[in-house]
Amino acid sequence: MSLFDIKTEKVAVLLGGRSAEREVSLMSGQGVLQALQQQGVHAHAFDPGESDLSRLKVEGFTRCFIALHGRFGEDGTVQGALELLGIPYTGPGVLASAIAVDKIMTKRLWLADGLPTPAWRRVTSVAATLAAFAELGSPMIVKPAHEGSTLGLSKVASVEECAGAFALAASLDDQVLCEQFIAGDEVTVPVLGSAADARALPLIRIKAPGGNYDYQAKYFGNTTQYLVPSGLPDGEEAVIRQLVLAAYRSLGCRGWSRADVMIDAQTRQPFLLEINTSPGMTGHSLVPMSAKAAGISYGELCLDILRLATLDHSRS
Repeated sequence: MSLFDIKTEKVAVLLGGRSAEREVSLMSGQGVLQALQQQGVHAHAFDPGESDLSRLKVEGFTRCFIALHGRFGEDGTVQGALELLGIPYTGPGVLASAIAVDKIMTKRLWLADGLPTPAWRRVTSVAATLAAFAELGSPMIVKPAHEGSTLGLSKVASVEECAGAFALAASLDDQVLCEQFIAGDEVTVPVLGSAADARALPLIRIKAPGGNYDYQAKYFGNTTQYLVPSGLPDGEEAVIRQLVLAAYRSLGCRGWSRADVMIDAQTRQPFLLEINTSPGMTGHSLVPMSAKAAGISYGELCLDILRLATLDHSRS
């Protein structure tokens, strides 16, 4: 679709919502909204946490940029509603969104396709968390299966910490994931496009103080280092980019997403952690940072993503 066609449409930037990541979504959405408006797009903010989605049809919106994060925005629910309304939207479709937001289902699919991801256990009690700790070793990651932005995540180094870590994760989700900790370099890789046309943008290597890349460090701190170029050997970066493209296609993603990867310091084996199907677009966010390194401005990135808005059924 041409840029002229997009500029003649009425675009809703979906932001806010009802998830635990509402605050970040508002920041992402305002950035996207301003960028689109500055380039002549007839764009307006729309908060599904305050207005019923049916208003999109009533108010004549013809395209949606999804800047929602987490549940009720990144999990296939909003995507399904937009499918029923017949309004094309950015990012992966219903099934891919629902799978990607579920870290357990994502791992099952990746393992079925032979893609590397850290060893894990699904737990439903403190006792099961203790058993997982005995199997996976120390340290171990404990996190909610359906939350993002490291919300509810703990790094457990002792038996005594297991109960608190489980309680924190379980307070946000009825599905709790225990995961083997991979010591080494943390990188993230954005992907733009669909199917054979999907391309991985430059890797970003993340160096957080003390290795603690938490919610505060992600969105509000200024002490985390983001290295792009990543500083990794060219051959290693190429392998990771191909791995991320395989992971993206494995889940059936389209439009755009961002994958998080850990590289084992000893073996240099990359391990897939998760895919974010509606990544952040704030001043601290990583997709705009990677795009800039590839020569794509923030405004151009927003337009590129918007151009790819579509419906599941229109592709079949």
